[in-house]
This record gives sequence, C-alpha cells and structure tokens, in this order.
Amino acid sequence: MSDITPAQSPLPGARLKGRLALVTGATRGIGRAVALAFAKEGARLILVGRTSGALEEVDDEIRSLGGEASLLTLDLRKMDRIDALGPTLYQRWDKLDIFVGNAGVLGPLSPLGHISSDAWTEVMDVNVNANFRLLRTLDPLLRRSDAGRVIMVTSGAADSTPAYWAPYAASKAALEALMGCYAEEVANTTVRANLVSPGPIRTRMRAKAFPGEDPKSLRAPEEITEPFIRFATPACTDNGRTWDVKTGALR
Repeated sequence: MSDITPAQSPLPGARLKGRLALVTGATRGIGRAVALAFAKEGARLILVGRTSGALEEVDDEIRSLGGEASLLTLDLRKMDRIDALGPTLYQRWDKLDIFVGNAGVLGPLSPLGHISSDAWTEVMDVNVNANFRLLRTLDPLLRRSDAGRVIMVTSGAADSTPAYWAPYAASKAALEALMGCYAEEVANTTVRANLVSPGPIRTRMRAKAFPGEDPKSLRAPEEITEPFIRFATPACTDNGRTWDVKTGALR
C-alpha cells in the first residue's frame, strides 16, 4: 500500500499488537481467515457468528496461536440485538480499534422478476442494513480509539452488475456508497474506513454461485488476509479506498 512503507510498518507478527478487533462472519471463509491472521499479528478478537459451536472452533484455533477471543453469537437479521452491541462493548472495553464487516449472503441468482420480496429483503438486511446498524452503534467506540479502523468486504459485482445477480450486486453497491459517505464523515478524525474486494476465493458462497468451478483453481481465504491487516494498522492513512485483491490495485 502506497502510504505504508516497509520502514514504517511494524514487524510481521506484531502489527496489531494490543488492538481490539471485531469480525463478523468469523466462523468460516474470509472472516475466519482474517480473525486468525489478526490473532497472529497480536490483536484481541471479538468473534461474531450465528452458531456458538462454530465460534468455539475458531476460538480454539486462536488460543492455539496464543491469542485471545471473546465470542458473540448474533444473527445479523436481529436488528435490535445489533443496536445493543455498542453499549455492551463500551461497558466492557470502553473502545473498539478495528471493525471488519465480513458477514454476507449471496441470495438468489435469478431473473429479477422471479425474486421474492422476502429474498430481496434478507440480502439487503444482512449485507447493507446490518452493516449500517453496526457502524452506527460502533462509531462512538471507534472514535474513542487512537486509530479506529473499519474494513468492509465488497465485490466486483457492485460494478459489473451481472445478469441474475440483482440482490447481491445492489447490496454491495449500496454498501460501497454507505462506506464512501462514512469515510467522508470521519475524514477529520482518527478513524479510517476502507473496503476490500476479494475477487474469486475458495468459499462456500463462491461454490454456491459457481457450482461447476474447480475450487482448487481459486485462492484460499488465508491467502488474501494481508490487505485486511494493512488497512487495520494504526499506520494506515488510506480512507475511502478499495483494495481489489484480484488486480492488486488500490482505488
């Protein structure tokens, strides 16, 4: 990344030492990989997922690395529970250093006229509305950090707008607009907000979207964690940017 030279960066393994990071969708795929990578860099984790058993498995992995994590079983469709998250974290930790909004759903891949309102609403709720509420409730905690960092996961579908992908593509385009507005709002603070567009990655969502694709031809989630780490460091000054993992471009 252009604004962090090797001379400025802490040594690998210590770049997030002592930072408190909340990761949604932390039980598998990119969220799990990011949580483990953050733990290796010294961060303390708050893992958010829908099932306690899956969260405990990731917690075991983090503890095996010498890290520590707190587990939060939370269905992001339960908006009232999201709203209570900020005050709860404030009582325990007083602030939050890093928020990674990774959780998302693909929704139906169908002609627009065949998509039910319920299916559309679920995609928008998880991919957009939940992240709006998370940002709203966590913003005061991020501002209490000396270097609050927000990282959201977007998709090339937001720009390419492929046929039959309307709910997912629209939700990611909305998420990018949401983050762009938020980045402008925090520009004069110590908070920074950026996006990562992972591209084709070996995940369940990818397998659902492209069932005939050879998963071995794709990068594993563990191979794309570096952009998340770099955006999460206190040294990073980028704001309102998107790291396109597929092309390696920062836009």
